[in-house]
Amino acid sequence: MRAVALAFVAFFAPSMALAQSCPEPLASAHRLVLVTADTLSSTTATVERYERHTPNAQWQLAGGPASALIGHKGVAWAYAFRKFAKRGEPIKVEGDKRAPAGFYKIGPSFGFAASQVPNYIRIDDGMVCVDDVTSSAYNSITRRDRIGDKVHGETMSRVPDYRRGLLVDYPTDRKARAGSCIFMHLQLPGKTGTSGCVALLEPQLEAVQDFAQEGAVLAVLPRQALARFKECLPAN
Repeated sequence: MRAVALAFVAFFAPSMALAQSCPEPLASAHRLVLVTADTLSSTTATVERYERHTPNAQWQLAGGPASALIGHKGVAWAYAFRKFAKRGEPIKVEGDKRAPAGFYKIGPSFGFAASQVPNYIRIDDGMVCVDDVTSSAYNSITRRDRIGDKVHGETMSRVPDYRRGLLVDYPTDRKARAGSCIFMHLQLPGKTGTSGCVALLEPQLEAVQDFAQEGAVLAVLPRQALARFKECLPAN
């Protein structure tokens, strides 16, 4: 029995080590929304959906490619993933209008209309996403009557792009001014970029919402960084 156990470990050790070497939450993901920008200054990106049955299995294409808008100034590495940046590659800070490169769990769907989707968040007049680095509520969705009038934030019901969207579990770091209010949301006519979010046309956004209901991870990367995660991402 011991020989069999040792043989099992030896056979699976490479793939187990491989999964452990990939950054979380990507390492343990079963579903992936991969957003790839051609360059760090690109304002558009390609979006593909992938899935796999186990963390050690190969990714299989589940949808796409589709086109998306990203930051008006392109892409910068999220502060939480700055160790993956090469020299000269920017690190995201609040207000830089760059989409944050890195890996994030996709959260619940949200929107202006009512929905029966599990965990759905309906946006109403009092909901605010706080982008004020002086506030302890930074990078959170709360209510205006809780934070007062002096704290700066987006009144979400007044942003047409948020008529439909998905939350992104973006790491908060107020001290580093690491960025806030990162979503996947609607791409509206005439728009040429975002403040840092990923914007999709409604059919593609709806497909991502359906896909992410069982849990998914968002990866935002410039194409030049794909090779840094070669063993973790779908094969090109």
